[in-house]
Amino acid sequence: MEFHQQLEADQKQIEAYLRAYFGDREDMANLYDAMNYSLLSGGKRVRPVLALEVCRMCGGDLETALPFACAVEMIHTYSLIHDDLPCMDDDDLRRGRPTNHKVYGEAMAVLAGDALLTAAFEAALSAEALSVERRAQGALLLAKAAGAEGMVGGQALDMAAEGRAIGRWDVENLQKRKTGALLCAAADLGCIAAGAGEADRAAVRTYAGKLGLAFQVRDDMLDVSGDEKTLGKTVGSDRANEKTTFVTLLGLDACKELVEELTTAAVGALEPFGERADLLCWLAQILAGRER
Repeated sequence: MEFHQQLEADQKQIEAYLRAYFGDREDMANLYDAMNYSLLSGGKRVRPVLALEVCRMCGGDLETALPFACAVEMIHTYSLIHDDLPCMDDDDLRRGRPTNHKVYGEAMAVLAGDALLTAAFEAALSAEALSVERRAQGALLLAKAAGAEGMVGGQALDMAAEGRAIGRWDVENLQKRKTGALLCAAADLGCIAAGAGEADRAAVRTYAGKLGLAFQVRDDMLDVSGDEKTLGKTVGSDRANEKTTFVTLLGLDACKELVEELTTAAVGALEPFGERADLLCWLAQILAGRER
């Protein structure tokens, strides 16, 4: 199977799982409608694909990683809903559609995000194909990646940096938490689902860390040079919010070189896996040149 075909097959499995997850639940004042509005709005599904393909690369059954993979996507979606709120980035557009709070109101958007966060742990801890020990290990990893030491901490640092100049170390630190932590967790969850050893997990974490940083640098570039219709979200929000980014620090040309450097390092980290890593190496190259 060609790489793009495998990617599409992974995405279809992820979409089917997410679409069915809340399908038989009694709605409560449009809460599930608001949750599904953002959860099922498309997107690249990079994080869950990472979990699935790392599991495959490490010799595991893709099906065992699916609950972990979709748990990560629920957390990612909650973070986007909250990021878009007026008290955060105050964005009106996400994936080409009005943001959650524009459709359901701010209070319901907050609740939809909260519910997706808790549902993620429900999904991870209900992964019946995995042992109780692996489920607990995965849930703990998710909690650390999503919380104050990871994504939420990165968001706090990001907000604190608005309107003032910060250095490259500070930008890298906040982005490794805000963006990188969940990407690394997704990849590591694939390892846990497959029962991979520590050497393999260390290599995968290096890959995901470099990939995550390259992803964010490219994101900063697209916020300056991207097309709003292609991106499906507002362009120029970083400048409007007076944020220091990799582009403001380095410029577009240097950022392009940095993305290439980080992508090469990510691919290099997977050398011990040989041909089994080919799809993940291809994915890193695809993300490096993405336009949305």
